[in-house]
Amino acid sequence: MEKIAIIGAGGHARVIHDIVVKEKRYEVVCFFAKNVSKNQTFLDLPVFDQDDLHEHEVSKGLIAIGDNWLRSKVAESVLLKKPGFTFVSAIHPSASVGLHCKIGSGSVVMPGAVVGPNTRLGEHCIVNTQASVDHDCSLEDYSSVAPGAVLGGFVTLGSFSAVSLGAGIIHGKGIGSHTVVGAGATVLTDIGSHQVAFGTPCRSVRDRQEGDSYL
Repeated sequence: MEKIAIIGAGGHARVIHDIVVKEKRYEVVCFFAKNVSKNQTFLDLPVFDQDDLHEHEVSKGLIAIGDNWLRSKVAESVLLKKPGFTFVSAIHPSASVGLHCKIGSGSVVMPGAVVGPNTRLGEHCIVNTQASVDHDCSLEDYSSVAPGAVLGGFVTLGSFSAVSLGAGIIHGKGIGSHTVVGAGATVLTDIGSHQVAFGTPCRSVRDRQEGDSYL
């Protein structure tokens, strides 16, 4: 198996590691993180300083950071320091991925998730535990669907946008970029970019700047 690193050493990294181990396509050999102490370990593997990634032989890996904006900043930093680094994808064996799907580099499909046929995930996307993304959907780069959220068919989710826990988006609706749909929301109409929206039916409640915390 090819050796990879996981960038991040928290709860999200624990889940990513579990997926990689169970998928059996890659072997995780180390983690990278910020503010690392001497001889630090995580899941019995060494943790190295993220700023020193370019000094290590490992040339493939995954970013285990749940926040979409922060994940993008880490990806930029990694490629700046080590231009040849390759981001891989990971799909938990219990997930269901339909025919003719495209899963971008750095993207993760977590346990129990469903990705319907002819759906496209961009780069560094997250389809989280038991989320459902139906047929013919499009998730742009650095977008995420939280645990238990449901997207009907032909839904589009813009780059850097996040659908929170238990939210639902009906068939054919679109969410712009850098938008957060709140937990438990029911989206019945399109939601634009740079919005925070929640409720049933879901409505925009305020503007959101790029990089803002989710809620």
